[in-house]
Amino acid sequence: MELNTEFIVQALVASLKGIPTTLIITAVTMLLSSPIAFFFALRRLAGGEKGNRFIRGYISFVRGTPIVLQILFFYSLLPTTLNHMFNTILGLHLPIFDMNPIVYAFVVFSLNTTAVLTEVFRSALFSIGPGQMEAALSVGLSPAQAYRRIIVPQGLTAALPNICNTTISVLKSTSLAYMMTVQDIMAIAKKEAAFGYNYIEAYLVVLILYIVLCTAVQLLFRAVEKRLSAFRRPAAA
Repeated sequence: MELNTEFIVQALVASLKGIPTTLIITAVTMLLSSPIAFFFALRRLAGGEKGNRFIRGYISFVRGTPIVLQILFFYSLLPTTLNHMFNTILGLHLPIFDMNPIVYAFVVFSLNTTAVLTEVFRSALFSIGPGQMEAALSVGLSPAQAYRRIIVPQGLTAALPNICNTTISVLKSTSLAYMMTVQDIMAIAKKEAAFGYNYIEAYLVVLILYIVLCTAVQLLFRAVEKRLSAFRRPAAA
């Protein structure tokens, strides 16, 4: 089998236009899910049966359902249900089906990532011994100041490898955004391949682009982790 090098170049140039969309979905997903996941992690550590029951149920639901099924639910079933409820029953005439599909991508990937990051933050915060908080309170810091100045910086450093893994996982999962008609890398490559059935070449281009993007994310997090871990290195004499 001989690869069509001319098409590979063509598909590569076309697929590069989908990189901003892929990165935007990844960045917005992490920005939306991180504060919610951090709050959920604090709630789980603080206790309280009612709140913890909801969070545990939410995490179990996300873990127990494939992301493809979640995409089909939020992009197909949910808009149809909302359209019937608001427009057919209530007669509000809301343009539900006119919503930009990238919004559905933000919602699906954020809900999925929130569950993952909740456990990442919970384990990172749990790794900080209770003596850190006791020492902070003993010198006059409030619990909020102790979290902001002592607990969170140490927990964030401990959580960075798992946050990096989650970010890469989200980046790779965005390849499913084409199911919501989002014009990302995968969608553009598949569209280019459809004309001459050059799917092998198109998927090869997608493979290369995702390897490059994931490597860049790893290098970025490695630099951030090195910077934040400075307090662990002994001071120079």
